[in-house]
Amino acid sequence: MSTGGSLGLRSSGSYGSLQQQQQIQNGQLSLPIQTTPPRKPPKMLKDKEKLFHWICKFAPRKKVGMLLLCLVSAVVFGWVLYVGKGEDARENIVPNINIQSGPISQEKNMNETFSSLVKEVVGSANATLPPPTPPPPPAFFTGYKLPPGNPCESFTLPPPPADKKRTGPRLCYLPLEDAISHMPNAPSFSPVLKNLTYIHEENLTKSEFGGSEFGGYPSLRQRNDSYDIRESMSVHCGFVRGAKPGRQTGFDIDDSDLIEMENCGGVVVASAIFGAFDLIRQPKNISEYAKRNVCFHMFVDDETEAFLRTSSELGSDKKVGLWRIIVVRNLPYLDPRRNGKVPKLLLHRLFPNARYSLWVDAKLELVVDPIQILERFLWRKNASFAISRHYKRFDVFEEAEANKAAGKYENASIDFQIEFYKKEGLTPYSVAKLPITSDVPEGCVIVREHIPISNLFTCLWFNEVDRFTSRDQISFSTGYHRDLLEHWSPPPPPGDVSDIHPPPPANIINENRNKTSPEVSADSIVSSNPIRKIPTRRGKDRRSKRHRKVITGQ
Repeated sequence: MSTGGSLGLRSSGSYGSLQQQQQIQNGQLSLPIQTTPPRKPPKMLKDKEKLFHWICKFAPRKKVGMLLLCLVSAVVFGWVLYVGKGEDARENIVPNINIQSGPISQEKNMNETFSSLVKEVVGSANATLPPPTPPPPPAFFTGYKLPPGNPCESFTLPPPPADKKRTGPRLCYLPLEDAISHMPNAPSFSPVLKNLTYIHEENLTKSEFGGSEFGGYPSLRQRNDSYDIRESMSVHCGFVRGAKPGRQTGFDIDDSDLIEMENCGGVVVASAIFGAFDLIRQPKNISEYAKRNVCFHMFVDDETEAFLRTSSELGSDKKVGLWRIIVVRNLPYLDPRRNGKVPKLLLHRLFPNARYSLWVDAKLELVVDPIQILERFLWRKNASFAISRHYKRFDVFEEAEANKAAGKYENASIDFQIEFYKKEGLTPYSVAKLPITSDVPEGCVIVREHIPISNLFTCLWFNEVDRFTSRDQISFSTGYHRDLLEHWSPPPPPGDVSDIHPPPPANIINENRNKTSPEVSADSIVSSNPIRKIPTRRGKDRRSKRHRKVITGQ
C-alpha cells in the first residue's frame, strides 16, 4: 500500500521521510549514496610538516648540521643581548624616581608642600579670571518729563462756567504717535508688596457678618491681616470657588470668551450693563492703532443680551461696534449694582495677562483714545492708579447722608457701615489728611496698571463692597485705605532699579505733595449722549432713578 502522494512527503531533507526509511529497510527503494570527500588540511600545517621532514632529512649531513647549529647559536645570543639591555634601562629609570623610605614627618612635609603648590596654582588661576558679573537690577518704569517747550508741559484752562459739576481743569493730551512712543516697556515699581496670590476655598464658613460665597466670607481677623502690607500676601479677592475666575465661580463666563480675555495682554477697556439698565455707547476718536491693540469688553447679563438681540444690535460675532459682548451667567448677587463691581474692581483677575485697564461706567461715553489717556494720567505722572474725584463732596460722612437722602441704599445698612468705620478710626475730612485732598471718589472712571500694589488695593476695596453696602464711594477712602496709599507713594530705592525713562519725577503716585493720587478729570475723557429710557423692572417696591452724569468732552 502506497500513500506517498496523499501525504505530500518531503523529497529532500537531512532525515528523509518515514516512508522512505521503511522502503530502504524492505529493500524496495534504492538511494544513491554520496560520499563526502575528506577535508583538506590547512596549508600552514602542510608547510610545517614539509619543513620538519626537510630538517629530518638533511640534518644528519655534516655541513647542513653545522649551519643549523650556527643559526641557533646566533638567535640565542641576540636574545640574551636584548634581555640585558632591558634590565639596564630599568635600573636607570628606578634611581631617577628616587623612592626612599623616610620618617613620617618628611612625608607630611612633602604633602604640605604639594598642597601649597596646588593652592598657588588655583589662586593664580582665580586671579586671572574676572569677578562674576552681578545680576542686572530689576527693570522698572520710572517716569519721564516732557521736553521743554512742549504745549502740554504747563497747559491749563479753567473749566467752563456753564456746568458746575465740571470742577477740574481741561487737559492736554499728547498726539497719538508721541503717546505710543512713551509707552513703558517695563512695569512700575510696587512698594513693599512683590508677590500677591488669591485665596481659593471650596468649603466656606460664614463670617461674623456680611460677605458672600463669591467673596469667600473673610473673617474680621483675615480682613485686618489683609491691610498689613508685606512682601508676599494671600488675600480674598472674589472668585473663591472654582477652577479659575469665570469658571464655576459665580460670575461664570463661556470658555470661548475666557480664552479671548486671557489673550488680552496689553490694554483693556471695560464696562458693564446688568439688568438692561443702560444703553451701549460706542467709543469715539479711537485710533486704528487702538482698534488693533486694545481690547474693548462689555459685560452683560442674560436680560441685557436678550435686549441687544431683540434690537438687532448684537450679531453672531458677539460684537456691538468696538465692544465685544461678554455674557455673564450665575451672577453672585441679586443687586445689579453690586454685580457691576466685579468687573469694575477685579479686572486684574478677569484679564490676568493685561498690563493696563481703563474702566468706564456704562452711563458714560469714551471720547479720547485709551493710549492718550494712559499717557496723560499714568505714564506722564509716573503713576499706577488714577480715579476721578467726586465733583462736589470730599467727606465720606456727607457722602453717606447724600446716599440716604437719594435712596441709593437702605439707610440702616449705610448707618451700620459708617458706625463700623468710625469705631475703626474714620474721621471727617480735614486739612490734617493732606496730601489726601478728598475721601470720596466719583469712581465712574478708573485708570490703573496691573501691578501687585494696585491689585491689592482693588481687592481690599471689593471686599468692603462685598461685606457692606454696594456704594463704593463710602468704602473707598477709609483710614486703612489711606494707610495703603501711604505705602504706595515711595519711589523705588536708588540703585535698585534700572531707569527706563530717566529722569523720574519725585513720586510714583503723586504728581506733587498736594495731591493724593492722580485724579482723572472725567469730563475730559467721557461724555454722555441723550439718554433713551429702557423699560426694565427694578423691583416690586420702587423704581431706581440712577444718577447720570451729563458732560461734554473737550
